[in-house]
Amino acid sequence: MGDRIFLSSPHMSDEGYEMEYVKEAFDTNWIAPLGENVNEFENELAAKVGSKAAAALSSGTGAIHLALRAAGVEEGDIVFCPTLTFSATANPIIYQNAIPVFIDSDYETWNMCPKALEEAFEKYPEVKAVIVVHLYGLSADIDKIVELCKKYNVALIEDAAESLGTYYKGQHTGTFGDYGIFSFNGNKIITTSGGGMLVSNNEERIAKTRFWATQSRDTARHYQHSELGFNYRMSNVVAGIGRGQLKVLEQRVEKKRYIFDFYKRELGGLDGVEFMPSNEWDEPNYWLSSMTLNGHVRPIDVMDALEKENIESRPIWKPMHLQPYFEKYNFVGVGVSEKLFENGVCLPSDTKITDEDLGRVVETIRGLWLK
Repeated sequence: MGDRIFLSSPHMSDEGYEMEYVKEAFDTNWIAPLGENVNEFENELAAKVGSKAAAALSSGTGAIHLALRAAGVEEGDIVFCPTLTFSATANPIIYQNAIPVFIDSDYETWNMCPKALEEAFEKYPEVKAVIVVHLYGLSADIDKIVELCKKYNVALIEDAAESLGTYYKGQHTGTFGDYGIFSFNGNKIITTSGGGMLVSNNEERIAKTRFWATQSRDTARHYQHSELGFNYRMSNVVAGIGRGQLKVLEQRVEKKRYIFDFYKRELGGLDGVEFMPSNEWDEPNYWLSSMTLNGHVRPIDVMDALEKENIESRPIWKPMHLQPYFEKYNFVGVGVSEKLFENGVCLPSDTKITDEDLGRVVETIRGLWLK
């Protein structure tokens, strides 16, 4: 059995950019949730994606939570959320004691279906906010979603946790809505080990979220708090890792695209195999190369065969409306997300993967069609 092939693990730069900034944090003794790395990581990320302001936070989940607060979501408010996503997208809705309504996907993007979203608006015209996800680095059909949110005068939050480096019609995902969030978890395209970023062109609201994220401490000599606060600020050490990682973002995207093209070329001809969709307006980062299986070979067969060869893979996200915790909430759609879950599998997409490793993955999967 060969060495373990991971789904998507941390990949520090060969140049050692990250350690330079981390060393600077230690040398200056800024081992705290403030410092030059935090400030500059915010500035550099905002400049990279083309947003006016950013707040560096302890997680992408925290960023969604503060985005919902900034959008005025309160107890009892309805928030539309894609059902095909990780639970971190939906959990902050509950933190605010709001009510999620889950929206189906479409086959064209694997993301929130604009038709289902429009149907949801008609059913729930009192909705307070919409969260859209760019799943696996694939852009949602964002123009149509923005148009609907403007029509109904509803705040749009983009969960771009998986899509840093993805473009929609030449513009970075995460910058179309009122707020955008990115994640730097250990498995993301760049990582700070853990952390997130909230971006917006509304500089005043970003300043407000920074205030909330530092326990809402008022500007007084003593400790005074006039609002509920949170401990969501990013560490200066972690931000240093992020600054170094940001320098190699384009390299990571290039490798992710190489991996996807390799799999599609080598496996796309197998009976029943279809890969993630591509659209003329979408330049994905292909965070995880994913495919669906509609023949005699099932996703569990692929995952079991890979695991026997010490290769990591995973199913497509299980829809939120099928999750035990969230199943009590309403769902709008026709079940596309369920079909993607039933038939989908995510393949190893680690940016340290070699051609030899890719060959092992492909050979293992192809063998299932020879039985």
